[in-house]
Amino acid sequence: MSNNVGYLSSKSNADTDENYTPFYAVDPIIKYIPHNWTVWCPFDEMWSAYVQQLVWNGNTVIRSHLNDGKDFFTYEPEQHYDCIISNPPFSIKDKILERLYELDKPFAILLPMNSLQGVSRYKYFKQGIQLLSFDQRVGFHNPSDMRNPVEGSPFASAYFCRNLLPSDLIVEELHKYSRNLDIFRPIGGR
Repeated sequence: MSNNVGYLSSKSNADTDENYTPFYAVDPIIKYIPHNWTVWCPFDEMWSAYVQQLVWNGNTVIRSHLNDGKDFFTYEPEQHYDCIISNPPFSIKDKILERLYELDKPFAILLPMNSLQGVSRYKYFKQGIQLLSFDQRVGFHNPSDMRNPVEGSPFASAYFCRNLLPSDLIVEELHKYSRNLDIFRPIGGR
C-alpha cells in the first residue's frame, strides 16, 4: 500500500497560515447565502475573494483582520450579522471552532478535510456539523503569488458549516478558473 507522502508531510503551523482562497473556491458556498444576509468575514482583508464575491452577490459584508487590530477571539462586530464565512488559519482551527460554536451563528469555514476527525473537535461536531466538499483539491494563493493559486495541495479542503446548508453533506464539482487577488483595488466591505 502506498503512502500519500504529500498529506503526511504537509505542515499546518503559523508559518503556513498565510494562504488565500481563490475566487473559484468561494463560488460554491455563495449560492447558499441569502442575498439579504449580512456576512462577517473575520480573517479577511478588503481584497479577499470572500469579501469581493459576497459584495458581488449583494450581501452586506463586515470584514475584520488581525492587521486591523481585530482579533477573532476577542472581537465581535457591533452591527448585526447573519453568518460567518472565511478561510481561517489552519494551525489554530480548534480554537476557531470553539469560538464559532460559542458565537452560535451559522458559519462556513474552509478547512482541511482531516479536520473532521479529532477528539478535541468531537465535542463541537456532535452539536451539528455540515460539509460542502469537492471533487478535487483547492489550490491557494500565497503571499508571493497573488495572481495564480498554487495547485497540487497536499490535502483536500471542504467547507465546515453549521446551520447553513440544506443538507448535512453536499459534494460538488469544483470549477477552477484563474482570477488575480487584486490587493490594490479592493471593493465593498466595511
